[in-house]
Amino acid sequence: MASPASIQHWDVDTELLIAGYGLAGACAAIEAHDLAPDARVLIVEKAPEAHAGGNSRVAGQSLLISHNAEALKHYQRAMSRSNPLPEDLLDWWSTEMVALEPWIRARAAEAGAQFIQGTGFSERDAVLEFPEFGARDAVAFTATILPIPSGVWLAFDANVARRPRIQRWFESPIVDLVQDPDTLAVLGAIVLREGRRCAVRAHRGVVLATGGFEANLDMQRNYCGYAEAWPLGTPHNTGDGIGLAQRAGASLWHMRNAGQSGGIWPGIKVPEFDTAFLRTFFWQSFSWLEIAADNQRFYNETAELQLTHYKEKLYGHWVDTPHHRAGPVHMLFDELTRRHNRLITTVMSWNPVVLNYEWSEDNQVEIERGWILRADSIEALAELMERDPVAVAHSVSEYNQACASGEDRRFGRRPDTLMPLAEPPYYAVRMAPAIVCTSGGARRNQYSQVLDQALRPIPGLYEAGELGSMISDLYQNGSYLTEAMISGRAAARHALR
Repeated sequence: MASPASIQHWDVDTELLIAGYGLAGACAAIEAHDLAPDARVLIVEKAPEAHAGGNSRVAGQSLLISHNAEALKHYQRAMSRSNPLPEDLLDWWSTEMVALEPWIRARAAEAGAQFIQGTGFSERDAVLEFPEFGARDAVAFTATILPIPSGVWLAFDANVARRPRIQRWFESPIVDLVQDPDTLAVLGAIVLREGRRCAVRAHRGVVLATGGFEANLDMQRNYCGYAEAWPLGTPHNTGDGIGLAQRAGASLWHMRNAGQSGGIWPGIKVPEFDTAFLRTFFWQSFSWLEIAADNQRFYNETAELQLTHYKEKLYGHWVDTPHHRAGPVHMLFDELTRRHNRLITTVMSWNPVVLNYEWSEDNQVEIERGWILRADSIEALAELMERDPVAVAHSVSEYNQACASGEDRRFGRRPDTLMPLAEPPYYAVRMAPAIVCTSGGARRNQYSQVLDQALRPIPGLYEAGELGSMISDLYQNGSYLTEAMISGRAAARHALR
């Protein structure tokens, strides 16, 4: 950590320094500008401008809209039972969330964009992930801003661009905080700008909005115990803010919850890309299954697990589906499914949305690239997968028999999804555990102040968004983006109060 004595010259003076240009950083900047139009606001982002937006840009763009603060508080408390949240934080959360809708509508209108009810890519008016905990009363509806994909991010990016006092630096990572060793007050930061260290004086505070650590496999292994895990979002979320907060004396929380809050989804990771593709969850045919390391099926593959962020209920508890501990996992399918289903979703995740990779509708291009294996028999396919042909053929035969009987006694697939692998050639693709986001980071209060080991605010240091999220276990669809909004706004309000 840099001390004030080490700063010979402040290169830049600003009122508020925001590290990270995703939705949380954008909302902090918008709020700061609108509260104090003459205040200087600087956003620094380590990614290039073409990659701006981070996970906010490639998420599903769902926004949780609630009209009942007490019901929302009860719901959030119930979802956080395994790792309880402070009551004052729950009070703030529910109150701010219920008051948020008019502000979102105003931001959409300012950008000339359309705010709508629904997800924008399905017919559901509201996604209610955990009804038994009170979802129906807590969630008025799910909303988004068009277009799909990226509509929410595009609207808020446009809002920032309309505010001339907000300055943005891209390819400029924050590398250190400047902190008084006696008072622990954060006075500014060191930013790597065009190859040199730039000292930025932040008179009102520094907001860390640098995202999570889902793109840091070493942190995934050491904090979460995942031997293999790949991000679905930005490859730039490597846990930078966590290290900065630790050096400043912050207390950490939510580094490893009872489960991965955003879920561990079936992804497809190929060498040509740093992040994973998200497998589709809208199927036209169901002649497919998955097998684990022991060559056997291991869960109900066609359950609508996207509606619970890939949690399944076991022993009375909602837990992560087992992809991260069952691997290597392969998805097997036949010619019918190959023809009628693009294997990945195109409305979210990094590769199709930001890098503009167009996965072929019939998967033929990806077969030719070698990402998908093909063979004329299940046994030959098993050889290509380097698996036991007898064991793999037995699993497929057992599944096909369940299809013939109309009942999946092992895992309870719905009868209408019991379609046999019967039309050659046959295909296999390796499934990778894919992470939506992480919620770990510094402990924070309702003002987005970072707390030290004694749970006292560190003067001048704030945190917003995914980094240090208040989500401590289960996650309700639409909460991460709206939390980014209210935590970013809270940081700006408190810093400029």
